[in-house]
Amino acid sequence: MTTPNVTLSDAAAKRISQIVAGEAGKQALRVSVEGGGCSGFSYKFDLAETPDADDVIIANGDAKVLIDSLSLVYMEGSEIDFVDNLLGQSFQIKNPNAVASCGCGTSFSV
Repeated sequence: MTTPNVTLSDAAAKRISQIVAGEAGKQALRVSVEGGGCSGFSYKFDLAETPDADDVIIANGDAKVLIDSLSLVYMEGSEIDFVDNLLGQSFQIKNPNAVASCGCGTSFSV
């Protein structure tokens, strides 16, 4: 497998480190792509203890994100970011493969 072209912003890395530090036994943020959502696919975010056999690990400093090999196909070239603005706080995926997305930012189509 080639090296994945998914990046983790400094803001996202900082927030992941803060979240994981407060959750006993959790080591990383798992990001996956699932069918559904108003645009066809949606992102799912969970905390994970250990990587699964088919996970790719994306790291920035001490922060780690786990992405399974199937989800990685849809996320190639993406940046995982954390945004804190007047609308609230959230992880956002800046995905160059998405041809459409919904207003909430968690649903997309390719």
